[in-house]
Amino acid sequence: MLKIAILSCLAAVSLGAAAFSEEPKTEDKKTEEKKPVSTPNEVAVIKTSEGELTVEFWSDVAPKTVENFKKLAKDGFYDGTAFHRIIKGFMIQGGDPNTKDPAKEDQYGTGGPGYQIAAEFSEKSHQRGVLSMARSSDPNSAGSQFFICDGDASFLDRKYTAFGKVAKGDDVLTKIANTPVARGGGGEASKPTKRVEVQSVKIVAADEAK
Repeated sequence: MLKIAILSCLAAVSLGAAAFSEEPKTEDKKTEEKKPVSTPNEVAVIKTSEGELTVEFWSDVAPKTVENFKKLAKDGFYDGTAFHRIIKGFMIQGGDPNTKDPAKEDQYGTGGPGYQIAAEFSEKSHQRGVLSMARSSDPNSAGSQFFICDGDASFLDRKYTAFGKVAKGDDVLTKIANTPVARGGGGEASKPTKRVEVQSVKIVAADEAK
């Protein structure tokens, strides 16, 4: 089984090996190359079991990534998923369709939408609240899994596609990041001991989210 790993920064976050996992199926190998058609002034309202997060998009630096996230959200792809990987002070990770099914817990972190999208690296820094795409060692292997930084993760800059930032709900980010965790199969202490569900992700006009 292919394991998708993120570069770790032991000195910066004292986490040991930190792995963002999104294992594509065989048919996932083709990179999505659709032309983005982004609507300005839209935000994502991520309703979780711990409260709501409102995320602003950076369409100026990552238009294809933003459009992909919006499309998946509008299709209901994220509804009923969960944050399957949480590391306080680093990030919270979700977007895996396998997390909709508790029976697939051993596969959490390996799911995707059935395709991959090209990377859109930029000078945007991975700071607290920044929304970015999880991927494998292949820069062009992101699909649906995303993470939200819970601290300074600038060692990921220009290696992962940052495409937005939390505009509202910082307290919810803190609450999710403080979820108790246990060690998972790989030995990393990042497996939530309670389910933090993504109940829905809605794409709405910015003024509707106020």
